[in-house]
Amino acid sequence: MHAHWTQAGHRIRFDWGPAGADAVGPGAAVVVVVDVLSFTTTLSVAVERGIAVMPYRWRDRTAARVARDHDAVLAVGRREAVRPGQVSLSPESVLRSGGIRRLVLPSPNGATVSARLAEAGATVVGVALRNADAAAASVLRRLGPGDAVAVVAAGERWPGGSLRPAVEDLWGAGAFIDALVRRGAGGLSAEAGTALAAYRSVADGLASALRDCASGRELHADGFPGDVTVAAQAGATGAVPLLTDGWFVADS
Repeated sequence: MHAHWTQAGHRIRFDWGPAGADAVGPGAAVVVVVDVLSFTTTLSVAVERGIAVMPYRWRDRTAARVARDHDAVLAVGRREAVRPGQVSLSPESVLRSGGIRRLVLPSPNGATVSARLAEAGATVVGVALRNADAAAASVLRRLGPGDAVAVVAAGERWPGGSLRPAVEDLWGAGAFIDALVRRGAGGLSAEAGTALAAYRSVADGLASALRDCASGRELHADGFPGDVTVAAQAGATGAVPLLTDGWFVADS
């Protein structure tokens, strides 16, 4: 990997997807994962309700076994959550749930990036628009002099499997970076500065922008407009999911 791709020398770095995480994550004291629609939004709802969340790459037979082994609930597909109390990647389903202590939450994007980073030994924090401000305060407390933070927008996937940069994740990353900057952090890479500028361009009309972006329109068309509404609740929670021993729990 080319050394310049790591954005070394900058305190605040930004890139996309699993490959981007591999580039900017090593050497960073904290790596922030952003998947606004919907992994990290659902994660923020779960953690604020006291639910520990295991990020899992795929919802397959291994996921079911892991959930059983850990006495956890396995999230089902959005359209499969038809019974009362069933939980899916939909943040609204978690808001309606009760009695869950542990949740295995598969996602090909945010969960995959989070698990990949954890396996590499990174300190991972989950960030959505709902907790970007609180997460920035938490991360800054963890950074020592000279420490860097890497921000990874998970993105989505095209049908062929390649990365589709999702603008809502760019905005979520920018919201987090904006909160860092407002607290006096500097040393942004050009990539991080671009994410910041993108967020500031829609900050005054964030809910409308989320509804109108490709992922937001897709969720509306699929019958999940509430998930977009929940995702747009900027600053709604102080819960900061920190990946600890394989589970996201609230950072204390």
